Amino acid sequence: MRQAGKYSGFMMCGGISGRTGPHSLPLARIKKIMKKSGEDVKMISGEAPIVFSKACELFIEELTRRSWATTLQGKRRILHKDDVASAVMATDIFDFLVSMVSETASPSEDGTLPEEEETAGSS
Repeated sequence: MRQAGKYSGFMMCGGISGRTGPHSLPLARIKKIMKKSGEDVKMISGEAPIVFSKACELFIEELTRRSWATTLQGKRRILHKDDVASAVMATDIFDFLVSMVSETASPSEDGTLPEEEETAGSS
């Protein structure tokens, strides 16, 4: 009979089999994204989507905590998109997200993106 490894507790954190649970991301979708990541990806082990799901949960938790700290610094109780952007800009490990939250992509006061304003003004 196979003995449990030292990471078994980590894998079993969500539900009985580790494949279900209240906080896990949809494993079928993660597996689909993994398969679309490259032509050379043919087969994916059953544990890989579980590990990716946990990594995504930890990433989301860390980004949310840092964003919430920014919200509290502003003496507010509602998390805004700008708080997430500030957390990304202030944290080196989130540098790969800077282009996604840059000021050029933020909407103006009326809720439209800068590109929309240009096209709306020219018609």
